[in-house]
Amino acid sequence: MTTPVTSSEGGHPPLLDLKSVSKSFGGVAALRDVDFSLAKGEIHGLVGENGAGKSTMMKIIAGVHHDFEGQMLLDGREVRFRSPRQSLAAGIGMVHQELSVVPDLTVAENVFLGSQPLTATGAIDWARMDKDARAQIASLGLDIDPRTRMGSLPVGIQQLIELSRVLFSGARIIILDEPTSALSPPEVERLFKALRQLRDEGRSLIFISHFLEDVLAISDRVTIFRNGRKVATANAAATTKDGLISQMIGRGASELSAGESAELTGNASKRVMLAAQGVSQGGILKDLSFDARAGEILGVYGFMGCGQIELARCLFGKLPLDSGTVQLDGKPLPLASTAAARKAGIAYVPENRRMMLFRTEPVYKNVSIAILERIHRLLVKPQAERDIAKTHIADLQIRPPNAEMEVGQLSGGNQQKVALAKWLTHKPKVLILSEPTRGMDVGAKQDVIRIVKALRDQGVAIIVLSTEPETILTLADRVVVMKRGRVVKAFETGHVEKGDLLAAA
Repeated sequence: MTTPVTSSEGGHPPLLDLKSVSKSFGGVAALRDVDFSLAKGEIHGLVGENGAGKSTMMKIIAGVHHDFEGQMLLDGREVRFRSPRQSLAAGIGMVHQELSVVPDLTVAENVFLGSQPLTATGAIDWARMDKDARAQIASLGLDIDPRTRMGSLPVGIQQLIELSRVLFSGARIIILDEPTSALSPPEVERLFKALRQLRDEGRSLIFISHFLEDVLAISDRVTIFRNGRKVATANAAATTKDGLISQMIGRGASELSAGESAELTGNASKRVMLAAQGVSQGGILKDLSFDARAGEILGVYGFMGCGQIELARCLFGKLPLDSGTVQLDGKPLPLASTAAARKAGIAYVPENRRMMLFRTEPVYKNVSIAILERIHRLLVKPQAERDIAKTHIADLQIRPPNAEMEVGQLSGGNQQKVALAKWLTHKPKVLILSEPTRGMDVGAKQDVIRIVKALRDQGVAIIVLSTEPETILTLADRVVVMKRGRVVKAFETGHVEKGDLLAAA
């Protein structure tokens, strides 16, 4: 259960107050009539599924979006920031999930990035910068030589130093986006100690995370978003992880929509096509083991930052393994390069289509690029490329059906079909799909789902990695759940609901 509370603590007016805020993109509502308040000296947790509206609201507060409906009040006065610089000048700072540190610079240079102290002659005052940086990071419990190269430090320490930079800017409201996603338990405790210290000094923090245990452990209050609306605000001490999940997904509704649950049909008798054992990489993947079977879709679910992207890149030879083994059809899989992985029978469609498509080139060139050596040999044969592309355009129902059209002119869903077609010119043994339906409309999603399931039925072993439980439950025959670089739960057969995946992650 969650216990609703009023928008202000102890009757005091909130430091930051959003009233009836709405924001749309191209006619699609991202926020709908949202109220949100932040008290002075409070850590306020913010939770919700992907696309629930959390990021949009934070970008409004941080000055990225200013064309919104409703009011935003700071210290009781209405404000509307036109840029992140204006927001920062008003005392609002944000620490993003993707660290913005410069690894080749020193700790002091990162703390003072863009605001180095100067001498009377206009030169950088290195002595003062080192002295002030040492004092600033010491306030967060760090005893580090400010001349240390940033990239040599653990990620958790880098995150605290980036927090130090935001504090040094004078921020009294600090937004933290997924701050614990890449941290070990000791690093999380170090961060939490620093955050509590900041709260006790009167700073206010917004803590955004998919890790619900972390939200409950550090927050005073928690606000839950669903489908662009604020569902509830609760005292953290009066709720539970299950209570938050129930509010996030709306469990208790009379009917579950598509993707809310699934009947898994894992079949252990099918041939193991890919087997990973004890895989570790870069401090992110930790002793990870799983297998993918021919004619089956394995869903890999986890929150952002759990290690899915790194896993996919390792399996395709883009990242080297630190330890562990990967076998393909019972033989060691060569992962020295993407070319070696591709030659062995691995295909990979990343979460960012821009990474693998030539957007200014026609569809037919994008489709044929993976097999040029098979059809050209010595001479370029554009007509052969066009013929192959036209076959896939028809099979995958790419719209418009024009092989000469630049890929960048296609919709996102049709670009994804082109990305799939690139690998289907020579059917792989294992197809790895990262966020295969993200950002698509309903019709495009259904087309991609149909294509993926047809490939499974043709015997391809498919690994679908996604932070969207609906995608996993719609596609997968089996599911493994990742958390902080490890497989923490496997669902082989039987009924599984979205809440089960969220709880495991």
